[in-house]
Amino acid sequence: MRIDAHQHFWHYDPARDAWITEEMSVLRRNFLPDELEAHLAAHEIEGSVAVQADQSEHETDFLLQLAARYPSILGVVGWVDLAAADLVERLEHFSGFERFCGVRHIAQAEPDDFLEREDIVRGIGQLRDFGLTYDILVYPPQLPAAIALVQELPDQRFVVDHLAKPRIRDGEMEPWATQMRELATHPNVWCKVSGLVTEADWTQWHADDIRPYLDVVFEAFGPERLMFGSDWPVCLLAGSYRRVVELIGDYAADFSAVERDALFGGTAQRFYRLSV
Repeated sequence: MRIDAHQHFWHYDPARDAWITEEMSVLRRNFLPDELEAHLAAHEIEGSVAVQADQSEHETDFLLQLAARYPSILGVVGWVDLAAADLVERLEHFSGFERFCGVRHIAQAEPDDFLEREDIVRGIGQLRDFGLTYDILVYPPQLPAAIALVQELPDQRFVVDHLAKPRIRDGEMEPWATQMRELATHPNVWCKVSGLVTEADWTQWHADDIRPYLDVVFEAFGPERLMFGSDWPVCLLAGSYRRVVELIGDYAADFSAVERDALFGGTAQRFYRLSV
């Protein structure tokens, strides 16, 4: 089964979505499942994982409501307050929804040591009891904290979103490459091949700009721990859904059928334990 392991939905709200700046105006509208399903069908992708973009349980409820209406939404990675005193109760509540499969916090917007905070580590440590995953969303300077986190919680399943957003636009490889290789030494860590075109030059990127970063993670993780994600609609800042699919598909053209199946669905299905 082919799966898009990372995309978003929203009803655009200028106040809530202030992160969508003027140069990102293409994102200043609603993005909902009916539109995505046309893209999925065009590329023979049967389903997707909807990931939070707002730090609120209101959005988590919104995504779960969509998942109840659209069978193509195979899983929801939502948000909960990891430092809340009632975290266990909130996890019990959301775990009652079959398609609630994981949690994410927009750690890239936090101080570099956020993922090392005692209360955050303790909160993430609660996810394992509910069979939930954790998506790590960070910039390269925050990778040391991510490494410390996965070491602290070796039984928790983690996935790094967007290759930890390497500085593709600037052609910068280190220390990102060394730190990603270190993350990959931990068997409880997977990685999403997603969000890359928006880390390159939005108007002039070429596949050759991105290939060196793909080389690093494919060597480090292998296809069995990598999963394709479109990052739609954010990808539209730098390219169409088709261009994003073709970028990764062309890179994997010489892979075995087993490796391509893992990259484009099997890994995501196993990692998130999706019912398909």
